[in-house]
Amino acid sequence: MKKLISLLLAAGMAVSLAACGGTAATSESAAAESTADAASTAEAAADSDLAYIKEKGKMTIGYTVYAPMNYTDENGEFVGFDTELATAVCEQLGVEPEFVEINWDTKIVELDAKSIDCIWNGMTLTDDILANTACTEAYAKNAQVVVMKAGSGYTSTADLVGKTVVAEAGSAGETTIQEDENLAQADYISKGVQTDCLMEVAAGTADAAVLDLTLASAMIGEGTDYADLEIVDELNAEEYGVAFRQGSDAAAAVNDAFVVLKADGTMQALADKYGLTLAE
Repeated sequence: MKKLISLLLAAGMAVSLAACGGTAATSESAAAESTADAASTAEAAADSDLAYIKEKGKMTIGYTVYAPMNYTDENGEFVGFDTELATAVCEQLGVEPEFVEINWDTKIVELDAKSIDCIWNGMTLTDDILANTACTEAYAKNAQVVVMKAGSGYTSTADLVGKTVVAEAGSAGETTIQEDENLAQADYISKGVQTDCLMEVAAGTADAAVLDLTLASAMIGEGTDYADLEIVDELNAEEYGVAFRQGSDAAAAVNDAFVVLKADGTMQALADKYGLTLAE
Protein backbone atom coordinates (compact mmCIF):
# COMPACT_ATOMS: atom_id res chain seq x y z
CA MET A 1 0.00 0.00 0.00
CA LYS A 2 2.79 2.41 0.88
CA LYS A 3 4.46 1.59 -2.40
CA LEU A 4 1.24 2.32 -4.31
CA ILE A 5 0.78 5.67 -2.53
CA SER A 6 4.40 6.61 -3.31
CA LEU A 7 3.88 5.80 -6.98
CA LEU A 8 0.72 7.90 -7.10
CA LEU A 9 2.43 10.86 -5.42
CA ALA A 10 5.37 10.65 -7.83
CA ALA A 11 3.02 10.61 -10.80
CA GLY A 12 1.19 13.65 -9.43
CA MET A 13 4.41 15.58 -8.98
CA ALA A 14 5.48 14.74 -12.53
CA VAL A 15 2.21 16.06 -13.94
CA SER A 16 2.55 19.22 -11.82
CA LEU A 17 6.12 19.83 -12.97
CA ALA A 18 5.13 19.27 -16.57
CA ALA A 19 2.33 21.81 -16.18
CA CYS A 20 4.69 24.37 -14.61
CA GLY A 21 7.21 23.77 -17.34
CA GLY A 22 4.54 24.34 -19.99
CA THR A 23 3.49 27.64 -18.36
CA ALA A 24 7.07 28.87 -18.22
CA ALA A 25 7.66 27.89 -21.84
CA THR A 26 4.48 29.67 -22.91
CA SER A 27 5.49 32.84 -21.01
CA GLU A 28 8.96 32.79 -22.54
CA SER A 29 7.47 32.31 -26.01
CA ALA A 30 5.03 35.20 -25.50
CA ALA A 31 7.84 37.45 -24.26
CA ALA A 32 9.99 36.55 -27.26
CA GLU A 33 7.13 37.32 -29.64
CA SER A 34 6.50 40.65 -27.89
CA THR A 35 10.18 41.57 -28.18
CA ALA A 36 10.19 40.60 -31.85
CA ASP A 37 7.08 42.69 -32.49
CA ALA A 38 8.64 45.70 -30.74
CA ALA A 39 11.83 45.29 -32.77
CA SER A 40 9.80 45.02 -35.97
CA THR A 41 7.88 48.20 -35.07
CA ALA A 42 11.10 50.05 -34.26
CA GLU A 43 12.64 48.89 -37.54
CA ALA A 44 9.58 50.07 -39.46
CA ALA A 45 9.74 53.45 -37.72
CA ALA A 46 13.44 53.69 -38.55
CA ASP A 47 12.63 53.11 -42.22
CA SER A 48 9.87 55.73 -42.19
CA ASP A 49 10.95 59.35 -42.43
CA LEU A 50 7.43 60.44 -41.55
CA ALA A 51 7.49 58.30 -38.39
CA TYR A 52 10.87 59.82 -37.48
CA ILE A 53 9.47 63.34 -37.85
CA LYS A 54 6.32 62.52 -35.89
CA GLU A 55 8.31 60.86 -33.12
CA LYS A 56 10.35 64.07 -32.76
CA GLY A 57 7.11 66.07 -32.77
CA LYS A 58 8.55 68.62 -35.19
CA MET A 59 9.58 69.07 -38.80
CA THR A 60 12.94 70.82 -39.17
CA ILE A 61 12.67 73.04 -42.24
CA GLY A 62 15.74 74.37 -44.04
CA TYR A 63 15.41 77.86 -45.54
CA THR A 64 17.29 80.97 -46.60
CA VAL A 65 16.02 84.54 -46.24
CA TYR A 66 13.92 84.95 -49.37
CA ALA A 67 10.95 87.30 -49.63
CA PRO A 68 8.13 86.57 -50.23
CA MET A 69 8.77 82.95 -49.24
CA ASN A 70 10.57 83.09 -45.86
CA TYR A 71 11.57 86.39 -44.27
CA THR A 72 11.16 88.66 -41.23
CA ASP A 73 8.75 91.56 -41.77
CA GLU A 74 8.93 95.13 -40.45
CA ASN A 75 7.21 94.02 -37.23
CA GLY A 76 9.85 91.38 -36.53
CA GLU A 77 7.52 88.53 -37.45
CA PHE A 78 8.86 85.55 -39.42
CA VAL A 79 6.43 85.32 -42.32
CA GLY A 80 6.16 84.43 -46.01
CA PHE A 81 4.28 82.11 -48.33
CA ASP A 82 6.44 79.08 -47.54
CA THR A 83 6.63 79.93 -43.84
CA GLU A 84 2.85 80.00 -43.53
CA LEU A 85 2.21 77.08 -45.88
CA ALA A 86 4.71 74.89 -44.02
CA THR A 87 3.10 75.83 -40.72
CA ALA A 88 -0.34 74.85 -42.07
CA VAL A 89 1.01 71.53 -43.37
CA CYS A 90 2.68 70.75 -40.05
CA GLU A 91 -0.64 71.35 -38.33
CA GLN A 92 -2.19 68.78 -40.67
CA LEU A 93 0.56 66.29 -39.78
CA GLY A 94 0.32 66.95 -36.04
CA VAL A 95 3.87 68.29 -35.62
CA GLU A 96 5.47 71.68 -34.97
CA PRO A 97 7.51 73.53 -37.63
CA GLU A 98 11.12 74.37 -36.76
CA PHE A 99 12.77 76.76 -39.24
CA VAL A 100 16.55 76.56 -39.58
CA GLU A 101 18.53 78.93 -41.81
CA ILE A 102 20.93 77.01 -44.04
CA ASN A 103 23.64 77.51 -46.62
CA TRP A 104 21.77 77.00 -49.89
CA ASP A 105 24.84 75.60 -51.62
CA THR A 106 25.02 72.66 -49.17
CA LYS A 107 21.30 72.08 -48.73
CA ILE A 108 21.30 68.42 -49.81
CA VAL A 109 24.27 67.65 -47.55
CA GLU A 110 22.36 69.10 -44.59
CA LEU A 111 19.28 67.14 -45.60
CA ASP A 112 21.15 63.83 -45.78
CA ALA A 113 22.89 64.54 -42.47
CA LYS A 114 19.44 65.00 -40.84
CA SER A 115 20.28 68.47 -39.57
CA ILE A 116 17.08 69.38 -41.44
CA ASP A 117 14.12 67.25 -42.53
CA CYS A 118 13.27 69.14 -45.69
CA ILE A 119 14.19 72.06 -47.94
CA TRP A 120 11.20 74.39 -48.17
CA ASN A 121 12.20 77.76 -49.54
CA GLY A 122 10.97 78.56 -53.03
CA MET A 123 13.05 75.65 -54.29
CA THR A 124 12.96 75.00 -58.02
CA LEU A 125 12.36 71.39 -59.03
CA THR A 126 15.54 71.00 -61.09
CA ASP A 127 16.79 67.69 -62.52
CA ASP A 128 19.48 67.63 -59.83
CA ILE A 129 16.99 68.11 -57.00
CA LEU A 130 14.62 65.51 -58.42
CA ALA A 131 17.48 63.00 -58.78
CA ASN A 132 18.88 63.43 -55.27
CA THR A 133 15.83 63.94 -53.05
CA ALA A 134 12.22 62.86 -52.58
CA CYS A 135 10.13 65.81 -53.79
CA THR A 136 6.54 66.83 -53.36
CA GLU A 137 4.36 67.77 -56.28
CA ALA A 138 4.91 71.33 -57.52
CA TYR A 139 2.89 73.84 -55.52
CA ALA A 140 3.77 77.19 -57.16
CA LYS A 141 5.05 78.59 -60.46
CA ASN A 142 8.10 80.78 -60.96
CA ALA A 143 10.66 81.92 -63.55
CA GLN A 144 14.23 83.17 -63.62
CA VAL A 145 14.60 86.86 -64.47
CA VAL A 146 17.41 89.27 -65.27
CA VAL A 147 17.50 92.31 -62.97
CA MET A 148 19.49 95.43 -63.84
CA LYS A 149 19.49 99.14 -63.08
CA ALA A 150 16.69 101.04 -64.80
CA GLY A 151 17.67 102.48 -68.17
CA SER A 152 20.37 99.92 -68.84
CA GLY A 153 19.38 99.56 -72.49
CA TYR A 154 19.22 95.75 -72.21
CA THR A 155 17.90 93.90 -75.28
CA SER A 156 18.96 90.27 -74.69
CA THR A 157 21.38 88.13 -72.73
CA ALA A 158 23.93 88.82 -75.50
CA ASP A 159 24.34 92.28 -73.91
CA LEU A 160 25.83 90.60 -70.81
CA VAL A 161 28.70 88.76 -72.53
CA GLY A 162 31.85 89.80 -70.64
CA LYS A 163 29.82 91.70 -68.02
CA THR A 164 29.59 90.86 -64.30
CA VAL A 165 26.55 88.76 -63.46
CA VAL A 166 25.58 87.47 -60.00
CA ALA A 167 23.31 84.70 -58.72
CA GLU A 168 22.83 82.69 -55.54
CA ALA A 169 25.23 79.72 -55.26
CA GLY A 170 23.46 76.45 -56.01
CA SER A 171 20.30 78.20 -57.23
CA ALA A 172 18.24 77.92 -60.39
CA GLY A 173 19.66 81.33 -61.30
CA GLU A 174 23.17 79.88 -61.28
CA THR A 175 22.02 76.98 -63.47
CA THR A 176 20.37 79.42 -65.87
CA ILE A 177 23.63 81.35 -66.24
CA GLN A 178 25.59 78.16 -66.88
CA GLU A 179 23.13 76.91 -69.49
CA ASP A 180 22.52 80.17 -71.38
CA GLU A 181 24.93 80.55 -74.30
CA ASN A 182 25.48 84.27 -73.64
CA LEU A 183 25.34 84.32 -69.84
CA ALA A 184 27.92 81.52 -69.76
CA GLN A 185 30.34 84.04 -71.27
CA ALA A 186 29.74 86.59 -68.51
CA ASP A 187 31.99 87.10 -65.49
CA TYR A 188 29.91 85.11 -63.02
CA ILE A 189 30.09 85.69 -59.25
CA SER A 190 28.12 83.54 -56.81
CA LYS A 191 26.56 85.01 -53.66
CA GLY A 192 25.29 83.43 -50.45
CA VAL A 193 21.65 84.57 -50.80
CA GLN A 194 19.57 86.20 -53.52
CA THR A 195 19.19 89.47 -51.63
CA ASP A 196 22.98 89.90 -51.79
CA CYS A 197 22.68 89.76 -55.58
CA LEU A 198 20.35 92.76 -55.54
CA MET A 199 22.77 94.65 -53.32
CA GLU A 200 25.60 94.05 -55.81
CA VAL A 201 23.57 95.38 -58.74
CA ALA A 202 22.33 98.39 -56.75
CA ALA A 203 25.90 99.19 -55.68
CA GLY A 204 27.17 98.95 -59.25
CA THR A 205 29.59 96.10 -58.44
CA ALA A 206 27.59 93.80 -60.73
CA ASP A 207 25.87 94.59 -64.01
CA ALA A 208 23.01 92.13 -63.62
CA ALA A 209 21.53 89.50 -61.35
CA VAL A 210 19.67 86.34 -62.33
CA LEU A 211 17.16 85.35 -59.67
CA ASP A 212 13.62 84.25 -58.95
CA LEU A 213 10.72 86.25 -60.33
CA THR A 214 8.89 85.91 -57.01
CA LEU A 215 11.70 87.54 -55.05
CA ALA A 216 12.40 90.21 -57.68
CA SER A 217 8.74 91.19 -57.90
CA ALA A 218 8.56 91.61 -54.13
CA MET A 219 11.83 93.47 -53.59
CA ILE A 220 12.49 95.86 -56.48
CA GLY A 221 10.74 98.82 -58.06
CA GLU A 222 8.82 101.79 -56.74
CA GLY A 223 8.28 101.81 -52.98
CA THR A 224 11.11 99.36 -52.22
CA ASP A 225 14.76 99.67 -51.16
CA TYR A 226 15.70 98.93 -54.76
CA ALA A 227 13.56 101.46 -56.60
CA ASP A 228 16.21 101.95 -59.29
CA LEU A 229 16.28 98.27 -60.28
CA GLU A 230 13.99 96.60 -62.79
CA ILE A 231 13.28 93.23 -64.40
CA VAL A 232 14.61 93.40 -67.96
CA ASP A 233 14.08 89.81 -69.09
CA GLU A 234 12.18 86.67 -68.11
CA LEU A 235 13.99 83.48 -68.95
CA ASN A 236 12.92 79.89 -68.25
CA ALA A 237 9.69 79.08 -66.44
CA GLU A 238 9.89 76.68 -63.48
CA GLU A 239 7.99 75.25 -60.51
CA TYR A 240 8.56 75.13 -56.76
CA GLY A 241 8.44 72.01 -54.60
CA VAL A 242 9.58 70.69 -51.20
CA ALA A 243 12.51 68.26 -50.97
CA PHE A 244 12.91 65.48 -48.40
CA ARG A 245 15.58 62.80 -48.12
CA GLN A 246 15.74 60.20 -50.88
CA GLY A 247 13.17 57.48 -50.25
CA SER A 248 11.30 59.58 -47.70
CA ASP A 249 7.60 58.88 -47.22
CA ALA A 250 7.11 62.38 -45.80
CA ALA A 251 6.85 63.90 -49.28
CA ALA A 252 3.69 61.89 -50.00
CA ALA A 253 2.21 62.97 -46.65
CA VAL A 254 2.84 66.62 -47.53
CA ASN A 255 1.19 66.06 -50.93
CA ASP A 256 -1.89 64.77 -49.09
CA ALA A 257 -1.86 67.89 -46.90
CA PHE A 258 -1.62 70.07 -50.03
CA VAL A 259 -4.81 68.46 -51.34
CA VAL A 260 -6.64 69.41 -48.13
CA LEU A 261 -5.23 72.95 -48.07
CA LYS A 262 -6.13 73.55 -51.71
CA ALA A 263 -9.65 72.28 -51.15
CA ASP A 264 -10.27 74.56 -48.15
CA GLY A 265 -8.81 77.63 -49.90
CA THR A 266 -5.77 78.05 -47.63
CA MET A 267 -3.18 77.80 -50.40
CA GLN A 268 -4.99 80.18 -52.73
CA ALA A 269 -5.39 82.72 -49.94
CA LEU A 270 -1.63 82.59 -49.29
CA ALA A 271 -0.90 82.89 -53.02
CA ASP A 272 -3.11 85.99 -53.21
CA LYS A 273 -1.48 87.43 -50.09
CA TYR A 274 2.07 87.04 -51.38
CA GLY A 275 1.52 87.51 -55.12
CA LEU A 276 2.26 83.96 -56.25
CA THR A 277 0.65 81.67 -58.81
CA LEU A 278 -0.17 78.14 -57.67
CA ALA A 279 0.93 75.19 -59.79
CA GLU A 280 -1.88 73.41 -61.58
